[in-house]
Amino acid sequence: MFHYESIKQYHADLIDGKVSCLSAVEHYLQRIHEQKRLNAYVRTYDDEARATARRLDQQRDSGKPMGKLHGVVISIKDVICYKDHPVSAASMILEDFISLYNATAVQRLLDEEAIIIGHTNCDEFAMGSSNENSFYGPTLNALDESRVPGGSSGGSAVSVQAGLCMVSLGSDTGGSVRQPADFCGIIGFKPSYGTISRYGLIAYASSFDQIGIFASNIPDVEKTLEVIAGPDAFDSTAYPLPLPDKKAEDRPLRIAYFRQAIDNTALDPEIRSGLYSLIDQLREQGHTVEAQDFEYLDYIVPTYYILTTAEASSNLSRFDGIRYGFRDVDKNLDLADLYKNTRSKGFGKEVKRRIMLGTFVLSAGYYDAYFTKAQQVRKLLVEQTNLIFNKFDVLLFPTSPFTAFKLNEKMADAVSMYMADIFTVFPNLTGIPAVSLPLFWHNNGLPYSVQIMTNRFCELSLLRLSHQWMEQFKEAGNEKPKPSTPASR
Repeated sequence: MFHYESIKQYHADLIDGKVSCLSAVEHYLQRIHEQKRLNAYVRTYDDEARATARRLDQQRDSGKPMGKLHGVVISIKDVICYKDHPVSAASMILEDFISLYNATAVQRLLDEEAIIIGHTNCDEFAMGSSNENSFYGPTLNALDESRVPGGSSGGSAVSVQAGLCMVSLGSDTGGSVRQPADFCGIIGFKPSYGTISRYGLIAYASSFDQIGIFASNIPDVEKTLEVIAGPDAFDSTAYPLPLPDKKAEDRPLRIAYFRQAIDNTALDPEIRSGLYSLIDQLREQGHTVEAQDFEYLDYIVPTYYILTTAEASSNLSRFDGIRYGFRDVDKNLDLADLYKNTRSKGFGKEVKRRIMLGTFVLSAGYYDAYFTKAQQVRKLLVEQTNLIFNKFDVLLFPTSPFTAFKLNEKMADAVSMYMADIFTVFPNLTGIPAVSLPLFWHNNGLPYSVQIMTNRFCELSLLRLSHQWMEQFKEAGNEKPKPSTPASR
């Protein structure tokens, strides 16, 4: 029976002849079929995945060197372009649209011999925190199917959580990789802005969006990042240099946390207790962990939603039913009504809400009061972040104020849903890397995470530290730990 632990173990088994790429693909296709009710995938590429696996097996048998991701079965979020395959952003307005090119990240996966098994479900145009805003219906959390998996990359998170692939790519505009990773008890990583090319990623908010990585262990994240990161002539915002690979220093770390974050009344008391327990253990190991006062926490979510909705109202103006995608076919419509009807029917409720909010903050009468002020706050946040990393190596945060909530629990209250992002939007506003590590179990039987961040383009250091923490703080065996005790799944 096929068993997966890591890319390293899988490649060793391929070399030893214990498994084949085809057997891996067949295993995941069977798992996807068995867990179809989770609605993690919007489409799978069964025959193509099998054909690619057979070709890779033949190449390996012939003695050809293996690519870095040889035979690794990967899913991608339905906002990432894969040439000659549908990509719809989980929206009716892009129903039946076929991508004409590969996203840079996808091309780099294919160049290193990865197998893309399908596109995963998500909130429409990556706008949501629960994966309930999808044209294809909600994705279910495999740990408790009455609960959401988080969003917007909920399908990608569940595809890793439920063992429906090895690694998955999502997108993270304000926590859309880290928050579902938290709810699903897996690892979610968002790199610095510019580390991974955005070429071929359907834009929500261009100055915030980043492709992120879901996996069950840190070495798989690091291996995937090694392949897909780097400069790209197709994306002027891509970082033009390779990531600095600083030698790990065996020294006590200087770790900061925001007092206003961990002592926030919105944070579940048991999550707060678990984080303070972790802080105590870090201090016992000789690290310096200091609370920092951060007076701007209450401004983070409003700033984020003003700026991202403004960018969304601009980015989504291209979806009009004229050039591609869904179109209202009523022949009696004039051009203005064609636009209006197509966009009214093609976009879902949450997308329309954000387009209207973004159009409002960009309007002549309110531009300076909202958009300009939010840009000033963002600049201030970047400056404060630079000051923090002049003194500290690591910033520690909660990932979410609560564990996975029930389906439909927050759909009627948009503000409550938006506040779920209170701890995850900060890295997107400031462009720094962040990772959600599943170190805890709650009394309610659900996982929760610690979120750690480093300075821009220090993701390799961040991932190596994350690997250490996953090793140091995990409980022996597979049983759920006692409440508020650091542990790893």
